[in-house]
Amino acid sequence: MDAAITGWAHTRFGRLDDETAETLIGRVAEEALDHAGLDATEVDAVFVGTFNEGFSPQGFPSTLASLRVGALRHAPAVRLENACATGSAAIHAALDALAARRIRTALVIGVEKMTAVPGDEVGDILLKASYVPEEADIEGGFAGMFGRIADLYFQAHGDQRDALALIAAKNHANGAQNPLAHIQKDLGFEFCATVSDKNPIVAGPLRRTDCSLVSDGAAALVITNLNEAWHAPRAVGFRATAHVSDYMPISRRDVIAFDGARKAWAQAMETSKLSLDDLSFVETHDCFTIAELIEYEAMGLAEPGQGARVIAEGETTIDGWLPVNPSGGLKSKGHPVGATGVSMHVMAAKQLCGEPAGATVADAKTAGIFNMGGTAVANYVSIVERLR
Repeated sequence: MDAAITGWAHTRFGRLDDETAETLIGRVAEEALDHAGLDATEVDAVFVGTFNEGFSPQGFPSTLASLRVGALRHAPAVRLENACATGSAAIHAALDALAARRIRTALVIGVEKMTAVPGDEVGDILLKASYVPEEADIEGGFAGMFGRIADLYFQAHGDQRDALALIAAKNHANGAQNPLAHIQKDLGFEFCATVSDKNPIVAGPLRRTDCSLVSDGAAALVITNLNEAWHAPRAVGFRATAHVSDYMPISRRDVIAFDGARKAWAQAMETSKLSLDDLSFVETHDCFTIAELIEYEAMGLAEPGQGARVIAEGETTIDGWLPVNPSGGLKSKGHPVGATGVSMHVMAAKQLCGEPAGATVADAKTAGIFNMGGTAVANYVSIVERLR
C-alpha cells in the first residue's frame, strides 16, 4: 500500500478528570504533528473517530482540533463512527483518501471521554453498539453480551475460565510496563482466576479481570503517501488492510465463530503475501478475555474450540511464538472506545520503531492489528511494517 505512519501521539488512558474530548483532541493533534516534524499547514485532511452516543455533551467533533491548532482551521475534517472499531474506521477513511490521491497527508485522531458518565449509563450507551430490538435487555450491558458469548463457547468447548485468566494475567503483565496504560500492575494468574471481593463476577462466567476498562483518552496518527514518508524521521508502512462486516443481531449468526474476523484476517494475510510466521507480534481487540481467546482461532493460531491451548502453551506470551498484546491490550491499557483503533496502531508503530509502550518484542519488524466493533460485527485488520 502506498501509505505510511510518520508520526503519532497518545495520552495516558484512565480517568482523566481535568480533560474533555476537546482538550484531548487538541493535545494529540499538536503532539502528533510535532512528532512527525510537520507544520499543520501541510495537513490535507483531518479524520476524527469518536463513538460518543452520549459520553460527551459536545457533538460535531471533527473540527475541534483547529481550536488548539489554528492552522487546521480550513482543512477538510470529518467524524467517523463504527462502534468499538471507530478508530480503525477513521484510519481507513484516511487511507482511502490517500489511495485516491485526493490528499498527501492525513491527521487521524481517535478519542473518547467516558468516565464523566455514571456507570449504569455507560452500560446503556455501549449497548447501542448491539442490536437494540433484540439485545437491549440483556442483563449486564455489553459485558452481558460477552458473558453470553462465553457461556455459549463453554457449552460448545468446555469451561475455559483458566484460559481466560491466563489471558488477563498476560496482558496485565505486559501493561505493567506501559506508562500510558490505565492499570500498570501485574495482577498474576491466581488473582485473575479467583473470584473475590476485588474480582467479582460481572456477567456470565466473566470476572472483573476478564473485562476491559472504562477509560478516557486519545491517540493520533500522521499518515502520508510514501513519497512524503521517505523524508520523515520514521515510517511504518501499511502492507495490507481489510474490513469485513457481519450481521449485527447475534440471532442471525454463530456468534462464537467470529466469521467476520476470520475473513478479515484471511483477506489481509492474502493481500500482504505473508503468513502468521512472518509477524513479530499482534495487537488484538481484547475488550473481554473471551474475545481474545476466540480471536486466536479467527487469526489461525488454533482450530475452532482450541484457543485455550494457545495461551496454555505460552504461544502468545511476550516470549512466545507470536506475542499478542505486548502493550497490555484493552485489558490493561484501557478502552476509550473511539480511541482504541488508533491507539492499537500507535502501539504497533512504537514497538516497530524500538520505542515500545509495554513489553518489548525482540527484533520486531512486522505486526498484525485487529480492531472490532460490537460482537465481531465491524472487523478491521492491518498488517504494518517498519520501513525506516
